[in-house]
Parts: sequence; C-alpha cells; structure tokens
Amino acid sequence: MNPSTEANWLNKVPEVTLAFWVIKIMSTTVGETFADFLAVDAGWGLGITTAAMAALFAAALTGQLRSRAYTPWIYWLTVVVVSILGTQLTDILTDVLDVSLYTSTAVFSVLLAINFAVWYGVERNLSIREIVTPRRELFYWTTVLCTFALGTAAGDLATEALSMGFTVGAVLFGGLIAATFAAWRAGVSPVLSFWIAYILTRPFGASLGDLLTQAKTYGGLGMGATWTSAIFLCVILILVTAAQLGANKSLTQSNAS
Repeated sequence: MNPSTEANWLNKVPEVTLAFWVIKIMSTTVGETFADFLAVDAGWGLGITTAAMAALFAAALTGQLRSRAYTPWIYWLTVVVVSILGTQLTDILTDVLDVSLYTSTAVFSVLLAINFAVWYGVERNLSIREIVTPRRELFYWTTVLCTFALGTAAGDLATEALSMGFTVGAVLFGGLIAATFAAWRAGVSPVLSFWIAYILTRPFGASLGDLLTQAKTYGGLGMGATWTSAIFLCVILILVTAAQLGANKSLTQSNAS
C-alpha cells in the first residue's frame, strides 16, 4: 500500500519556513518560562504542573492524531504543551530525583537515538514531508517529546552544570543552529539538517528563556516568567492565527474547485 493514500491523510507537519522556526523557538522558550510560571509563580509545584500538562498533551495529541491534514492551531498547541511537559520531566529528574544533568542528557540522547533507529528501521524514512500515516505520526511526536526533554537537559547542563551562563548558552546554541543552516546550504542532507536544528532550538530557547526571566543577580535580564510567557504566547498566537486563516482559505478554494 502506498503510505500517502492510507486513510486519505495529507502531510500533518507544516512547511519548514522562517515562520516555522520562529514559532518553534518561541514555543521552546515558553516551555521554559511558562513551566516556571506554573510551578513557581502560580504555586502549582512540579507534580501538579506535570500532571496538568500531561493531561493537556494527551488531549492535544488526540486532536492532532484525529485530524486528516495539518491544522495549525492543533499542531502548535501540541508543540507548546509538549515543550512545557518536556521541561517538567527534566526538572523532576533533576530537582526531585536528584539525577545528574550529565546522566539525564545522556539518557535522553540514547532514547532519541533509539527512536530514530526504530523509526528508520520500520519506515525507511525520517522525512517530515511524509508524515502521512498514523504510525509515522506517532514516531514523529515521540521524537519531538524526546528532543524537548533532551534539549532541556542539555541546555541546563551547559548553562548551569558547566557554568556557561545564560548569555553564553544562548550564543553557543544559536551559533550551532547557524552552523547547521550553513551546512544545509552547503549540501548536507535536508533531513539530517532539520533534525539537528530542531534539537538545538530547544536548548537555545531554554537558554533564551532563562536569560530573559532570571534575576539580574543570576545573570538574567529580570523580565520574569509572567511577562516573558505572555509576550511570547501573544506572538505565537498571532503567527498561528495567520497560518490558520491561510489554511482555511486554501481549504475553501480547494472545495470550491
């Protein structure tokens, strides 16, 4: 069976444009800042925040899996929630279970590598341009969750355990993203380049979030989690609304023809 015809699905992942990367980076930053807001500022704590985000992720992912084509608001809601959940999972390992950031980074790296190996072994394809079956989409979202957890651990490892600080961490991971883009332009595999950049946006976003929210005495800019989360969520909302309106227009034109 041709996978592109299974269940009459269309590709479930957006086009990789500048807007895609802007929303992705802002989602990762919100994952860091909003998780802190809920757990600390709102007083929910790690346990309640994690449980609430796990339930919301299950609901968002169910909606995403049930859709037959890319629906911007469902897709990006799932990304934002999985970003917050990935942050919480790493924080629980570090702050509650006292797992070293070196260990959690290594474990999430291995889990991600295993997921990629199984995905490729089953589908012979890791391209996000062909997320057109339920099985491929499950592989995709499992990978996304692993990248967020790994990115959180790696970002904290760089900025905290290795004492690089938030500014150096943001510059470091931003530079690695730029190098990945240059490698792609030079002819490196688009699939490989995409996943490397996708993984790196998480620690970049986390470092940027900490830089913006943490107090100046800790090397941050002191904006606080509340304002940073609100500003970034508003920008995400504007961009996703524009994408949704565009998708609705395309669907209307397709039905009319």
